[in-house]
Amino acid sequence: MVTKIAFFGAKEYDITSFDKINQHFNFDIRYFKGNLSKNNVVLTQGAEVVCIFVNDIADAEVIDALVAGGVKLIALRCAGFNNVDLCAAAGKIQVVRVPAYSPYAVAEYTLALMLCLNRKIHRAYWRTRDGNFSLHGLMGFDMHGKTVGIIGTGKIAKILIHMLRGLGMQVLAHDLYPDEKFAQDEQIYYTTLNDLYKRSDIISLHCPLTEETRYLIDEEAISKMKNGVMLINTGRGQLIHTNALIEGLKEKKIAAAGLDVYEEEGDYFYEDRSDKIINDDVLARLISFNNVIVTSHQAFFTQEAMHNIAETTLQNIADFRDGKVLANEVIA
Repeated sequence: MVTKIAFFGAKEYDITSFDKINQHFNFDIRYFKGNLSKNNVVLTQGAEVVCIFVNDIADAEVIDALVAGGVKLIALRCAGFNNVDLCAAAGKIQVVRVPAYSPYAVAEYTLALMLCLNRKIHRAYWRTRDGNFSLHGLMGFDMHGKTVGIIGTGKIAKILIHMLRGLGMQVLAHDLYPDEKFAQDEQIYYTTLNDLYKRSDIISLHCPLTEETRYLIDEEAISKMKNGVMLINTGRGQLIHTNALIEGLKEKKIAAAGLDVYEEEGDYFYEDRSDKIINDDVLARLISFNNVIVTSHQAFFTQEAMHNIAETTLQNIADFRDGKVLANEVIA
């Protein structure tokens, strides 16, 4: 019997990549444009698997509804799993994810944000389109010799660190489980968060979102940073308290911010809202700063990553169907 998959938050590029890989699996995939929530969980009736992304909601209420409807597996097509209540899922429904789709994609994008903000490329682009070729306000700094602080040193961060070392930057890192051999090989230094805040010219976030890291960057953390620091977040939006970030920008404590994620991104990211007013006053204020770049959670978005996401997700589902050990299972 063909396994039925209810696929939420489906975009054209999702359908294209998953349909291509599904030629090798022959699952019955039913695509839904909306994000999974308690309001549309009824659409999973008859499905054995739900496939979700970062803005889908799988809280306790939704999980109970999924289980009642016969769903046996939640297949995340992303690495993060903070949108799934793992405690509520325990013993009721299994959860799998894609732990690594293309760490190069996110690392390269993180570097691109740093370079763009430093050299004001985004501002220069709009100026020259209007015929303004003045250099006023566009001065950057040599990244060579500067210090960058990396919080979290997983696969993505390690690739980024290698790139930054190639630029001649000094790297400070913080991780609950430091990789001392990597540090020795790349000539970087693990240190405390307070020391990293104090010494870094650029800070980039690469740690998972947990209760311990939620709002890691708040008013207190920002107060400990260098004046004129650049802050980059390609991880999860709730690592940063956005109102504290805005205050830091207003006070010029933070010279620039590159954000591919936002703590309340669910109502906006991945959708075309160009014909509507942004009702989120915090987001509207954030994107009004000319020294802030906000992008729509697209750091992962490369051809290679989309291929790997589809392939790993469908293989996870095939392993579940065949009763195999789930190598990418997430357990509370």
